[in-house]
Amino acid sequence: MRDQISFFKIGLQLFAAEGPAFVREIIGTGAQIFLDLKLHDIPNTVGRAIESIGELGVAMTTLHLSGGGEMIRAAVAARKGNMSILGVTVLTSATDQTLSETGINDEIDNHVLRLAALGVAANIDGVVASPREIKILRARCGDKIKIVTPGVRPSWSEAGDQKRFMTPREAIDAGADYLVIGRPITANENPREATRRILEELHE
Repeated sequence: MRDQISFFKIGLQLFAAEGPAFVREIIGTGAQIFLDLKLHDIPNTVGRAIESIGELGVAMTTLHLSGGGEMIRAAVAARKGNMSILGVTVLTSATDQTLSETGINDEIDNHVLRLAALGVAANIDGVVASPREIKILRARCGDKIKIVTPGVRPSWSEAGDQKRFMTPREAIDAGADYLVIGRPITANENPREATRRILEELHE
């Protein structure tokens, strides 16, 4: 099934446990890696981090668009090669109340569009957003950016801590370019079978 899976995601937990050597090891097998670290720091630090990540040879990595335009531009300027930089809008576990708790008195849809516009202006390659915002992002940004969608849950899996989710088929139909599917596979007692079922659901 590997030929039907575009990327393997390495997130913060795995990277903290195994580090850059593990990333290089997986890339050495010929796999493409999506290194999802969601960088958010001062512009200089994020720029240097992007330089280091680029040296690993990963295909995609992430930063938080809420870090602001200067930080995003520093990241884009520091990129070397063909690595894609994706901007995280609002986490899929967040709600309007989450935004309110952090001083953002607006609805999630509006804030996602605001952050996406910031990223597009700074020339990022794509945004990370929940399935619920795919259509409004596509309507606003057209094909200028790729849309990477976590919060994807097959019809037979539990939502977990995801608040804004869709099935794989729904997300693709809404306009997503890439789907991030983690726990329905990694937490399954038979990950290969879970992957097969997801692919079948996508192709129905």
